[in-house]
Amino acid sequence: MIKLLKLEYYKNLNYRPFKIFTILYFAILIALLFIGLVDFDLFGGTINLKEQGIYNFPGIWNFTTWIVALLKIFLGLIIVFSISQEFSNRMFKQNTIDGLSRKEFISSKLLTISFFTIVSTIIVFGITIFLGYKYSDTTESAKVFEEIFFIGNYFVKLFTFFCFLMFLSVLLRKSVFVFLALFVFWIGEAILSGVEVFMKVRGLQEAQRNAVLQNDFFITHLLPLESMSSLIPNPIMRLKMAKMIGLKYEFHYPTESLIACLVWCGIFIFGSYWILKRRDW
Repeated sequence: MIKLLKLEYYKNLNYRPFKIFTILYFAILIALLFIGLVDFDLFGGTINLKEQGIYNFPGIWNFTTWIVALLKIFLGLIIVFSISQEFSNRMFKQNTIDGLSRKEFISSKLLTISFFTIVSTIIVFGITIFLGYKYSDTTESAKVFEEIFFIGNYFVKLFTFFCFLMFLSVLLRKSVFVFLALFVFWIGEAILSGVEVFMKVRGLQEAQRNAVLQNDFFITHLLPLESMSSLIPNPIMRLKMAKMIGLKYEFHYPTESLIACLVWCGIFIFGSYWILKRRDW
């Protein structure tokens, strides 16, 4: 494992986009976690997210993980560029000539993915604890750790997303094609999700439609991007202003989505290895 980590380190050490996007990602990530300390002008008034309860336990775990998860595409750029350059610069072919097996190649990329996912998760965890203890209305132990599972969901969400990008990178080899495929996949899932919702609520009364949307199981929620998204719900309903206008926050732990993400991880990893084995590079 140490050998593979060193190999990845030396490969990316002099690769400028890798260093730029790595620094950019972690700088923006840390800055974004402090967004609640900034006043925003909205509709002629001033809104401060800290005063809206963004840093209150236990909801802070939901807020911070959801906000920084929006940045995952920046870290995804690092993963895609790192893998794509292997094929564009013929580094993969040279590595195999030098004795690197396809299994070791996939393992080295998984180590890189795991490293960035772990570091990102640790940073989010540490800053969330700091901000929560400093600004939360309550610091009772029961409240502090009540929703800490969002940190685990964040880890799974990032790892699954990066495994997906690894699969697309191995399949398509060029970064521009990878991001184009990701965009098409995202649009395709949105269309399928919309079609499924339409088929389920067609002909129902408003009350029945709401009940279906809240309680029914949707097959499209098990698709890769949908299952990742379901792990951390949008926390906007938890803001004090949302509660004041009667909006209600409801959350049921997405066990099916968690299982789906773990299954997709296995599929993407095995699929990447299978492609490498089948193709004559």
